[in-house]
Amino acid sequence: MLGFVGQFQHSLDAKGRLILPARFRAAFERGGSLSPNTEGCVALWTPSEFARQMEERLTRAREGGPQERRVMRFWSANSSEVEFDKQGRFALPPAIRDYAELSGEVLVVGAIDHIELWNPPTYAEMVDAAEATFKRGLE
Repeated sequence: MLGFVGQFQHSLDAKGRLILPARFRAAFERGGSLSPNTEGCVALWTPSEFARQMEERLTRAREGGPQERRVMRFWSANSSEVEFDKQGRFALPPAIRDYAELSGEVLVVGAIDHIELWNPPTYAEMVDAAEATFKRGLE
């Protein structure tokens, strides 16, 4: 399923687990994958979208130079598969929580082909800039 939209705020529990909003769960019946994402958030991918991301990153690393290979190594070393329990909870590894500065409240944001997990103040900074651009119209 593509077309993840909307935003939800949930709390990490004491075990570092987060609840996936019910409207997103059907796409993750076979699990999912977490990866560091640009701008300081974490991406949650369906299995098929994660496979596509891996192929794209591998192609860029093979065709690019040392910088592209370093980025691919960082991304792959910090990505992980996740499983969901019956309540829709999944564990976020400590390294991925640290990368996005996730603790306490987490903003779960639909980003069309994936889901993003944000530290709420970091997301607010991103949205403030985007909202002004959106209101003006894309130039």
